[in-house]
Amino acid sequence: MLVKTRGIVLNYIRFRESSIIAKIYTEQLGVQSYIVNSVRKKNSGSRIALFQAFTLLEMVVYTSQRGGITRISEYRSAYPFSSIPFDIRKSSILLFLSEMVSRTVKEEEENPSLFAFLYQSIIHFDELETGFENFHLVFLLQLSHHLGFGPSSGTEIIEQVAFSAPSAVVTAVPTVLSLQVYEAYFDQLLQTPGQAGIPNGKVRRELLAILIRYYQLHVEKLGEIKSLAVLSEVLSE
Repeated sequence: MLVKTRGIVLNYIRFRESSIIAKIYTEQLGVQSYIVNSVRKKNSGSRIALFQAFTLLEMVVYTSQRGGITRISEYRSAYPFSSIPFDIRKSSILLFLSEMVSRTVKEEEENPSLFAFLYQSIIHFDELETGFENFHLVFLLQLSHHLGFGPSSGTEIIEQVAFSAPSAVVTAVPTVLSLQVYEAYFDQLLQTPGQAGIPNGKVRRELLAILIRYYQLHVEKLGEIKSLAVLSEVLSE
């Protein structure tokens, strides 16, 4: 059966000589994996660019009652990016966030509110010309609410992280005694995200480390976030 749906590309892996297997979060079917043939051939033009992290697609896809990997019948860009591919800071943030979504969103069924949040957030991020340094922090806080463990305050985040067993997590964070200084920053990101006064890249990185640890407490086997090192380097100042 064929289904028309919008999709958000999460990642892809190479498959055979010129094809890929793309993991896509779809509006109608949740997380799905699709074989896409011949997109890595030299004469395939820019088709592989349509499967970069968080690319927005309009698709017609095959479905199967048995589940598993299927194929895409038709696909095209739903929203051509105007700034993300040309700004290494933005592309690094998007790569990191796509990995976080890929590791935390697993459901193979529609979730209209989550899909709308992701779709609209990506477009909003592309449209931002300045003031996007905290976007990844705000995004993760808002995503956590869609995933069912969103905090109501900075205190809630800090208390859970501070009193968690060290063996339960794999991300290094500041010492427990120093964690409380970050509560006010999280409160700002939760309550007035557009006006959050994060002073510099060092504090931003520490907030992200705490936030990833918070995710590790709620998402089983979150694992190592491979794109985090790149993001930290790009946003070092």
